[in-house]
Amino acid sequence: MDQSEAILARFLALHPKEIDLSLGRVARLLGDIGHPERALPPTIQIAGTNGKGSTTAFLRAMLEAAGKSVHVYTSPHLVRFHERIRLGAPGGGAYVDEGRLTEIFREVEAANADQPITLFEITTAAALLLFAREPADVLLLEVGLGGRYDATNVVPSAIASVITPVSLDHQKFLGDSIEAIAHEKAGILRSLTPAVIARQDDAALAAIEREAARVGAPLAIAGQDWQAREERGRLVFEDGDGLLDLPLPRLVGRHQIENAGAAIATLRGLQALGVGAEAIEAGLGSVNWPARMQRLSGGRLPALLPEGSELWLDGGHNPDGGRAVASTLAELDERSPKPIVMVVGMLNTKDSDGFLEAFAGLAGRVYCVPIGSSTAARTPDEVLAAAERAGLAAEGCASIEEALARAARAAGPTPPRVLIIGSLYLAGEALAANGTPPQ
Repeated sequence: MDQSEAILARFLALHPKEIDLSLGRVARLLGDIGHPERALPPTIQIAGTNGKGSTTAFLRAMLEAAGKSVHVYTSPHLVRFHERIRLGAPGGGAYVDEGRLTEIFREVEAANADQPITLFEITTAAALLLFAREPADVLLLEVGLGGRYDATNVVPSAIASVITPVSLDHQKFLGDSIEAIAHEKAGILRSLTPAVIARQDDAALAAIEREAARVGAPLAIAGQDWQAREERGRLVFEDGDGLLDLPLPRLVGRHQIENAGAAIATLRGLQALGVGAEAIEAGLGSVNWPARMQRLSGGRLPALLPEGSELWLDGGHNPDGGRAVASTLAELDERSPKPIVMVVGMLNTKDSDGFLEAFAGLAGRVYCVPIGSSTAARTPDEVLAAAERAGLAAEGCASIEEALARAARAAGPTPPRVLIIGSLYLAGEALAANGTPPQ
């Protein structure tokens, strides 16, 4: 076990709740460690329900293509905690190493002195301390949950805010309506700080616009001030400054055009950063974001399937995410028809019925598996019941490997297209089992 894992276990014991949205505890700790949140590189803050990780990945790729050093804070991780903290460097950054992570964890642990604080809050404080000490041109700060009371929202200023599509998720913490959730996401908006708003449900957009008017944040709204679309196999971006004719992004799926568009709109609004069309194009081609329609072409897991099969991985877990992935699967099937098989594991905090309904009539069979890395996982039988309610043929399995073996035995003359999906926890387990953790 890494030393950092032992410290994370101690952090987890500091508060009775894993999630307790508040800024008081993290603000107190940041004060005790010298207020690193006041000494950060120019910061772009990203909130939203779906697409914020992909949008962050596009921003990093484009900024790095322009020669910028970029710190990145994201969550959750897939295989190791280190993935949450990326330290920028000329020519490209890297995940924080074990020695440095352990050192910073020990420093914030000593300063906290066993006072109540959630795991996300104390690790966010540690990340901000690292980011303040290491020079970089830009910090990309992805919100963990919500926005208004998320620990990342202690930063006093930003050069831009981004809100990706808002949908129903985490209702227990954010509210049971699109309007309420959008209001919480809009808590990152700041006076005079430009904000890029991806395409939204009408009710979500109205809530965001109300908050923007209240705080005085200028908005650049998808479909009004900018748009990104596919035309003849190209990505066309258009805003008040003109039109860009670009290659399609490396990340698979029509929804990634919208995510790329939000990143482009953000950088076009920050002209002082000097990210031109050439860097934007290079970033679209180099972007990497694991477990977002990621094709697993090597490793242990694809070898369990018949020759000619495809194995895909996605961390989608809510109804809107399901619909986006289902649309992508349909596009793949139109270009190259194959029987579609799903391997699904989900958490009990997610709308399994709504998620799986997106795949009705598309997937031929669903293999339902457990998620060993989360105490909130649904059992395979619970996922199976949800799949059957959605009209999908399903059966339970003890593991991803067993599911793939069954898919191989059931395969007909045409090798299947297999998708592992339902949770980022499951995606992390798949990457670990495959021997291909994020780099």
